Amino acid sequence: MAKKQFKAESKRLLDLMVNSIYTHKEIFLRELISNASDAEDKLAYKSLTDDTVEVKRKDLKITIVPDKQMRTLTISDNGIGMSKEDLESNLGTIARSGSGQFKAGLAEDDKAADKIDVIGQFGVGFYSAFMVADQVTVISRAWGSEEAWMWQSDGADGYTVTQCEKDAPGTDIIMHIKASGEDENYDQYLETYKLQEIIKKYSDYIRYPIVMEVEDYRRKDKPADAPEDYKPEWETVKEWKTLNSMVPLWQRQKSKVKPEEYNAFYKEKFGDWQDPLAVIHTSAEGAVTYKAMLYIPAQTPYDFYTREYQKGLQLYSSGVLIMDKCADLLPDHFRFVRGVVDSADFSLNISREVLQHTRQLKVIATALEKKIKSELLKMQKEDREKYEKFWAAFGAQLKYGVVAEYGAHKEMLQDLLLFWSSKEGKNTTLAAYQDRMPEDQPYYYYACGESVDKIAKLPQVERILDKGYEILYCTEDVDDFVMKALGEVNGKQFKSVSDEDALPQTEEEKKAAEEKAEAGKDVLEAVKEALGDQVKNVRVSSILKSGACCLSADGPVSLEMEKYMSKLEGSDHPKADRVLELNPDAAPFAAIKKAVDAGDKDTVAKYAKLLYGQSLLMAGLPLEDPAEYAQMVCSLMV
Repeated sequence: MAKKQFKAESKRLLDLMVNSIYTHKEIFLRELISNASDAEDKLAYKSLTDDTVEVKRKDLKITIVPDKQMRTLTISDNGIGMSKEDLESNLGTIARSGSGQFKAGLAEDDKAADKIDVIGQFGVGFYSAFMVADQVTVISRAWGSEEAWMWQSDGADGYTVTQCEKDAPGTDIIMHIKASGEDENYDQYLETYKLQEIIKKYSDYIRYPIVMEVEDYRRKDKPADAPEDYKPEWETVKEWKTLNSMVPLWQRQKSKVKPEEYNAFYKEKFGDWQDPLAVIHTSAEGAVTYKAMLYIPAQTPYDFYTREYQKGLQLYSSGVLIMDKCADLLPDHFRFVRGVVDSADFSLNISREVLQHTRQLKVIATALEKKIKSELLKMQKEDREKYEKFWAAFGAQLKYGVVAEYGAHKEMLQDLLLFWSSKEGKNTTLAAYQDRMPEDQPYYYYACGESVDKIAKLPQVERILDKGYEILYCTEDVDDFVMKALGEVNGKQFKSVSDEDALPQTEEEKKAAEEKAEAGKDVLEAVKEALGDQVKNVRVSSILKSGACCLSADGPVSLEMEKYMSKLEGSDHPKADRVLELNPDAAPFAAIKKAVDAGDKDTVAKYAKLLYGQSLLMAGLPLEDPAEYAQMVCSLMV
């Protein structure tokens, strides 16, 4: 029979699909199995609508047969099959889909449309076979017909259709696999282990059994007359094996899934050795229909805070893996969540490899974000020990989420945050902190430092604690940014204990402070002169009680921000405008005043540097000249 040419610019379009549409050649197997599943679906649907079709769903299957000697890979189904006209129409015209036409035909009958969900609707998946095959043969017999037809093509200059024999309805796709070269290993597509791996990855949840004959090593039965020193013998056997799970865990009712099944799925699918802290098994119907099964891990992945880590959920469409990590389904602050989402409503691109950005995707992502928050809040209230474990692993990520995008997500995350409480001696939520506030407490107070113990010893915290106010101790680099990003929660602002206005003053207190500042004006000026550009200002402190001195900052850059920035790569980082605060009621202030009154500039300079050095150490900042500081301390002992 003479060759027929492909329609629709066959050579150029076929080259484009084979060489450009698909990222990975192994995708061909997913596409052909999906087409076979569609053929089974069509026959199953026909059996529901036509009493003359006696087909049992349990008898439908997809068969894979590799033949290394002949270099062929055959994918067979016992589905609806194709007539000669179907072969020429569906396979002779690239981008014409029998499944697409079939689904369009169901559109007018909502009940019928609900009964079947075909996968291949673009009409190009079949041609992915030419990525790995230099010749493709399709033998098909339509259901209800005695005639069978064979379609053949090398993918270059057309195809032929000839009559042939086939025992039963269905379709066989026989690919002659290309020879391997230096750049490409085509032999792997004839290996049963590789085929099993690809099927498990992409087509594990196809609803029909995918079967293949595989080799297995089996222990021989021990002979009845075996001697005492008999050693077990092994033999190689071939047996037909179902390669796919068919019914995914997320499609089952939650009430019928055991916790150990959830855990086993998680550990196998995502390569973790610990059980997850929580499972979110959810679904939705309506404008967007989907099922999802999400996991909150118990530990931080080793590469979680590196550039190599990729967030995202596994994306399935009707049980077929579309994307291993769909980043658009998870916000960055919940990037630690693992899981799967399955929906037939996704708008896929022509290769089914990359999801198009659609309204449906955004709707699902928003719903999942709320589900994750809800599950974490539930854990926080009902199982605090488990939540503390989660917080230790991923609390920093939530804090980064608060800071990201100029605080755009702070309302979503603020209820999930934990901080160490000076009053409770353990982590607390912001809501619990506010519930304990005295009526006269004006702010949420926080203090930053390297550790809880070091923060508790800061002179700045003394006056706040004496008021009976609780302080949140912040020990992570990002905490100061978090507090500034939160700004205000439930009508209360966040205030650092180091801020000059941390404790609002009465008019009498303001007047007394002004008098002290005026009385010590000559001391402040002398200390500022001695320190020069090391500080922006020296002032009488309104935040110290018994401590002699401390360091604070004026302007938008705090001391904690400066420390954080200094750890980043590069050398041009913003610096805080440092302010040395002195307590006029402390003995060191009186000692400096005595030196000032005596005109002893050397002693003033020494005392000024000593107090500045102390302030740097308490703030966790490095001394500019540790040796000089050590010598000054030693000189006091002489």
